[in-house]
Amino acid sequence: MAARLSVSLLLLLATAALAGVQGLGVNWGTQASHPLPPKVVVQLLRDNGIKKVKLFETNFDAMSALAGSGIEVMLAIPNNMLHDIAGDSGAAKDWVKRNVKRFDFDGGVVIKYVAVGNEPFLAAYNGKFIKVTLPALENIQNALNDAGVGDRIKATVPLNADVYNSPAKNPVPSAGRFRNEISGVMTDIVKFLAKNKAPFTVNIYPFLSLYLNDNFPLDFAFFDGKSATPVNDNGVIYTNVFEANFDTLVAALVAIGHGDMPIIVGEVGWPTDGDRRAKASYAQRFYDGLLKRLASNRGTPARPSQRLEVYLFGLVDEDQKSVQPGSFERHWGIFRYDGQPKFAMDLSGQGRNTTLVPAKGVRYLSRTWCALNPKASRNDLGKLLGAKIDYACTNADCTPLGYGSTCNGMDVKGNASYAFNAYYQAQSQKDEACDFQGLALPTETDPSTAACNFTIQIATSTAAPPLGMAALAAALVVALLQLLLWW
Repeated sequence: MAARLSVSLLLLLATAALAGVQGLGVNWGTQASHPLPPKVVVQLLRDNGIKKVKLFETNFDAMSALAGSGIEVMLAIPNNMLHDIAGDSGAAKDWVKRNVKRFDFDGGVVIKYVAVGNEPFLAAYNGKFIKVTLPALENIQNALNDAGVGDRIKATVPLNADVYNSPAKNPVPSAGRFRNEISGVMTDIVKFLAKNKAPFTVNIYPFLSLYLNDNFPLDFAFFDGKSATPVNDNGVIYTNVFEANFDTLVAALVAIGHGDMPIIVGEVGWPTDGDRRAKASYAQRFYDGLLKRLASNRGTPARPSQRLEVYLFGLVDEDQKSVQPGSFERHWGIFRYDGQPKFAMDLSGQGRNTTLVPAKGVRYLSRTWCALNPKASRNDLGKLLGAKIDYACTNADCTPLGYGSTCNGMDVKGNASYAFNAYYQAQSQKDEACDFQGLALPTETDPSTAACNFTIQIATSTAAPPLGMAALAAALVVALLQLLLWW
């Protein structure tokens, strides 16, 4: 009996060690030339005890893989669909039928939220979505209600933290208000969310505070309080920008009479490449502090009793994301493109020096790289090299070559080889993708350096392991329901 109890205790402890802190989720983005197969990703989530995931689109393969997993899901409607859904309640009902009802069955996908748009009020959009976001939100929630699922599936709008701010004359969290030019629509959105008992969703990025302001105090971006200059808000001390930002939103909600509205942090994270401040050591420091903070089960100074719910951004690197905001955009993952952990990370928030469980069943292309042809003539190099590097980097990810990035500092030959290999891998190692008019040759010698990794891409068509019986059954049910819905 004692031995049996000991085994049970060990299993319980092992399960607890795998589990992430309560309220922890991740964002699963798929803008990659060779995305991990959905079944591999879902197994990755389960192996690491991650029980919540936020999607940026309702991909059928991803939803089929999530069926039967028990993982709670936030679906998403892209911004480019907001105009149609805002202007047509029928389009909203059709979207709910195809993307919610299709997967909402016993043993299917556990859908908790629908994200209507993604940061639609960003100043960079020049007001393009201001008039359509609220109508789209209303139509989707009403469609969910009509479908009989609105009591447990809520529509929300993930908003960037720039929808609120503190006045320059009093830059403290308690002075937070919604931006003047959108205060009216923000008030209406908050009222609608409150009416339907839905949460306010906000994306908070301490890294961007540092990236956008060279004078921003580095330590204030983290949670360890090292040398951080605190913000004194009428006796309330803030030692990190995350809590200060969160409570600025709380103050903005209080100002319009909804200070008790639940808040979800839809995105928070730290990139590991593409900028001098985007590096693995900073990411590890940030996540270590954040996860310990979440594990403490305490709220912020303005909401001390509310446990935080956050979605890390993101799960894996995405080599096809737009770099308009910055080269770091392709390097937000806590895992590399192939599902391998980047640094020690303890999702339980206990601060242990432990590593995340890597993706299983991932297969790679052959161990072949593309590098600068050592026999290329000096004349050809002078005439062609610059243009060929530009071509390769226009069609593949060369962001690690940028200033302050992991591959910055190599000589011209190293830069050329990196660019050629990036293109070669993005093209799945096609023979013709490693030529560049005779400037490049395939090689089985790894050109990587101690600081710079020359990748071998994954073989996406063969990376997925076989489905387990439970997952296979769930996927078959999804497929059958799809046929019935569209019969």
